[in-house]
Parts: sequence; structure tokens; C-alpha cells
Amino acid sequence: MCVFCKIVAGEIPSKKAYEDDSVLAIYDINPQAPVHIVFMPKEHILTCADDIDASNAEIISKIFVAIAKVAKELGLSDGYRIINNCGAAAGQTVQHIHFHLLAGKEGMSESMI
Repeated sequence: MCVFCKIVAGEIPSKKAYEDDSVLAIYDINPQAPVHIVFMPKEHILTCADDIDASNAEIISKIFVAIAKVAKELGLSDGYRIINNCGAAAGQTVQHIHFHLLAGKEGMSESMI
């Protein structure tokens, strides 16, 4: 069982930013910006963006709806960044699809583009 599945199951504590029936968002334990929240499907159905297709696109849509909701609730009107690392060469360390929401001036340098 991957670390995100353990978090979803409640085996590993986390600070939740959002939760519904199919999506969980938690504050990153090693934030790269003043706001750093990780959004994931509760079910381990995808490893990374390479696995997205018509049969599972609905969960990706639900994740992005959750991202927009949390961004509005947090007042991130100045902007934010959504990142998905796909594969080890891109820095993916957990093989459970997830998206990082980053906001705030710190950690948002041009080097992150």
C-alpha cells in the first residue's frame, strides 16, 4: 500500500485541506511554497498522468473542481500553480496520481517553470 493510500485509510495522520467521497487534499509536510496542498483521488486507480484516459478522466475532473474550490476558499486570487510530476525523472516519488497546488511568493520563482 502506498503512502497516499495509507493517508486515505487514516493509517498516517495528515492535515486535510479538502475531502469528499472521491478526492482528498492534504497540506504537504515539506511545503515548497507558503501554500502547498496535494490533491489525490482516494482510490489508487492511476499512477501518473500517463495513465489518464477516457475511462478515468472523471476523477481528474473532480480533482480540478476541488482545486478550484480550495483556491477560492483560500483567497488565492493572485494566482497559483498546479504541478503533476509524472515519472521518476520528473521527480515523482509516490506512484499514486496527485497534483500539487502551490501559491505565495516564496517558492514560486522562475526556476519552477
